[in-house]
Amino acid sequence: MVIGICVFQVVLDEAQINYFAINQKFQRQRFGTHLMNHLIKRCEKLKINKLCLEVSESNSAGCKFYSHFDFSTLGIRKNYYKDGSNALLKEKKLIKK
Repeated sequence: MVIGICVFQVVLDEAQINYFAINQKFQRQRFGTHLMNHLIKRCEKLKINKLCLEVSESNSAGCKFYSHFDFSTLGIRKNYYKDGSNALLKEKKLIKK
């Protein structure tokens, strides 16, 4: 059984999260937090300057989750999703070690 998955791509000194999900049976048990912390540490090792993603504005749980990791909203794609909701473009600057 898959608990969670994160798909991201690196282009030069930036990483884009294309897919981040935790199996519904395991949500709210800190698996997402562990996976995101692992991703951030991995990106820091790779000397990535920033981590980017987009999330539906209507996904309040996702927005709250990313805020916990200090992702800031840089822009909005209006009516981006099939349901008409907007996509929030988010970014987290990573600290160089």
